[in-house]
Amino acid sequence: MLRYRLMITALAICLSACGGDAAPGAPSGTSPAGGQPQPSKKAENPVAAAKRLRPADPQLAQTYQRTCYNCHATGAVNAPLTGNAEAWAPRLEKGMSTLLKSTTDGFRGMPPKGLCFDCSEAEFRELILFMTNQTGQPDSNNDSQD
Repeated sequence: MLRYRLMITALAICLSACGGDAAPGAPSGTSPAGGQPQPSKKAENPVAAAKRLRPADPQLAQTYQRTCYNCHATGAVNAPLTGNAEAWAPRLEKGMSTLLKSTTDGFRGMPPKGLCFDCSEAEFRELILFMTNQTGQPDSNNDSQD
């Protein structure tokens, strides 16, 4: 019984540490409708913010949860956090073609296709747009910036 109480106490302490103060410019959460980032009155921890974000499209959200979330919502293997514009900026500067190639071929800690072997190029593009805080419908002008 004592062991059980100690484990519960330790878990409570660990979980309470998850909601710490955020750095300035941290990404905001999503609206109740999902998908679209909303400004936050209080800066939020970037990992906590990334963990809350989901694509508005239910099918894309399911794919994101299954394949991208484990790294891009936690920062595992130095993956840029979902919604963190500062982390994604140098990657976006290289263009969508380079991001798509890195996604399909794998790059550093990211496995090929981000382990989404059934994803199409269009789905990868939508996931990248979502994670880079470029949410909404893919902009046809993005293709010309490659």
